[in-house]
This record gives sequence, C-alpha cells and structure tokens, in this order.
Amino acid sequence: MSEQTMRGERHPQHGEVREIPTGQGATRVVYAPERDGLADAGEIVWTWVPFEEDPSRGKDRPLLVIGRRGHRLQGLMLSSQRPEHWERQDWLPIGSGPWDRRGRDSYLRVDRLFDFEEDDIRREAAVMDEERFWLVADVLRSRYGWS
Repeated sequence: MSEQTMRGERHPQHGEVREIPTGQGATRVVYAPERDGLADAGEIVWTWVPFEEDPSRGKDRPLLVIGRRGHRLQGLMLSSQRPEHWERQDWLPIGSGPWDRRGRDSYLRVDRLFDFEEDDIRREAAVMDEERFWLVADVLRSRYGWS
C-alpha cells in the first residue's frame, strides 16, 4: 500500500467539497428522497471528504444529504467506527441500514457539515428511513437552530 493511499487521497480536481460550521448551514429540513438520479434530502451518497487534520487529503465517505443551498448539497458524514467516549456528543448512533453492505452499526457526525455539488457525488448508496432522518433533524434543530 502506498503512503498516499495509507494517508488518504489528495483532493480530486473536480468540484470542491467544503466543510462549513453546522450552525451556519442552518436550513429548512425536508425529507424528500426520490430515485431520480439526483441527490435529495434523506439519501446517502458517497463523495470525497477532507480529513480534519489535513483538508488537502481525505477519502470517499458516505454522507446523509440533509438539504440544498441553491445548487449545492449539504450532508453529514457517516462512519461505522464507534466514536471515542470523549467525542460521542458529536456523533449520533443511527444503527445499521442499507448504506453499509456489511450491516454494521453506523454513527452520524453532526458537528461536521459538508457543502458539495451534485458532480462531486461518486455514487448513491441508499435511502435513510424517514423515522431515523427526523431523529437527525431533531438534533440539528435543538443544537444548531435548524428549522
């Protein structure tokens, strides 16, 4: 395995995935998944996500699309890695679902909001069920003032 692969890919040349403070991204949350080839709120998609410690590097990760701001999408990162005790306040356990082929429990990070273009999506993974989506929305409303 090359050093670059171990540390993560360099940022792809197309599009720009940006991290914005979750509170500044506040938007109206609507559950609206449609299997129409476009990403909608409630769908989980894969895109390149920058590492916190080095934003010039990152890797493909699943994101829950929360909404749109103009032509750009907003999403929250999922992980199958259980968060450390000291960071659990920023992670919401969401259980397993069709977005993970191995059926592992997943955690959604609510304090890292990503803003990206439709062209940045590498693939669509699944639709989150509506009940879980509204649990995420409730956290965004209570912690960050989303509507």
